[in-house]
Amino acid sequence: HVQLVESGGGSVQAGGSLRLSCAASGNAVSRHCMGWFRQAPGKEREGVAALGSDARARYADSVKGRFTISQDNAKNTLYLQMNNLKFEDTDMYYCAADLQARCLYSDTVELAHRGQGTQVTVS
Repeated sequence: HVQLVESGGGSVQAGGSLRLSCAASGNAVSRHCMGWFRQAPGKEREGVAALGSDARARYADSVKGRFTISQDNAKNTLYLQMNNLKFEDTDMYYCAADLQARCLYSDTVELAHRGQGTQVTVS
């Protein structure tokens, strides 16, 4: 079982940057498919980025070239560096994880474990 706690959200002007963190307890993050999805109230979840146990990163087209997913195995922490933020990036961002081989960004919306979310607001 994995417990996930996100941090790092906030308010930023368009063009700015934020780095989200996801601290995991339990099984090592390096063994999991881990990623980020986002969701606004009343809207469907949208997969953003994923990082598999093969260390391969995958991104939604809407964030490719602007967001970078990474992990620090020693700290058991997943990160999402978000640069050149746009108004449409405004959302609640959730960290998610599961022990599974397939790890596409679109899979993140259905991973078994997720955190409580952190709000990102771009104005």
